[in-house]
Parts: sequence; C-alpha cells; structure tokens
Amino acid sequence: MNDDITISLPSLIHRIGREAVKHAQGIATQYNCELKRVRRSRNWCIVGAAVKIQSCTVHLQAEQRLMADGAFRYLIQKLESALLQYADKLEPLDAKLIRLITDNPAITLGELMQLTQCSVTEARLVRFQADSW
Repeated sequence: MNDDITISLPSLIHRIGREAVKHAQGIATQYNCELKRVRRSRNWCIVGAAVKIQSCTVHLQAEQRLMADGAFRYLIQKLESALLQYADKLEPLDAKLIRLITDNPAITLGELMQLTQCSVTEARLVRFQADSW
C-alpha cells in the first residue's frame, strides 16, 4: 500500500506548456511526489504514493478552477484515469480489512495478512471489531 507508483505522461510540455509544467512540478513537490522527464525523451512521469498523487490531483483541480486558460486539464485527466488502476492503494488499511471480512466472513487471518500485507495484530483487531457488530 505504501509503494510508489509511476504514472506516464506522454508529451506533457507539448500539451500543457513549459510554465504549466513548472507550476505542476512545484505542486507535486509539496505532496512528496516527483514530476520529472523520462530520461532525455519528451515524455514525463509522476512518481509517488497513490494517496499523495491523489492529493496532488485535487490540488491541481483547485488550481484549474482559478486559472482561465485550463492548462492543467490534460494532466488532471491523465492522473485521474491512471489512479483508477490503483483503487486498492487509495483505500485505507482498516477500511480494506473490514470490507474483506464483511465480503467473506470465513476468511482467515493468514489470508487477510497475505491480501493486505498487514500485521497479525491489525488483522486480529479488525476481526474482533467485525465480530462484535
């Protein structure tokens, strides 16, 4: 869940402009993400935790509303569509564990730990909370 993900952004400067990219790089840095060029090509990528990239996207949307030219439209669209693939990393661990237990009440602690990479303590605690409902 805490692994960094990489989202490809082909021809970013050609689509939104150099100044918008520099501004987006500053915003990405605020959220501990890195918006960078892929080697020496014209392609770009953003690297960071899925939750951080989602927060960066929300900030870019807020900036988009303030700007009249719509410079971040392409970037926001690419980030939102790519984050759909990482929906499991955007869900908090407790919510994911509760969802797995309610979907399959017979799931074992070992299976929970394997699916979510959580500790035994976290799995037991959520199992106990789910059983008390």
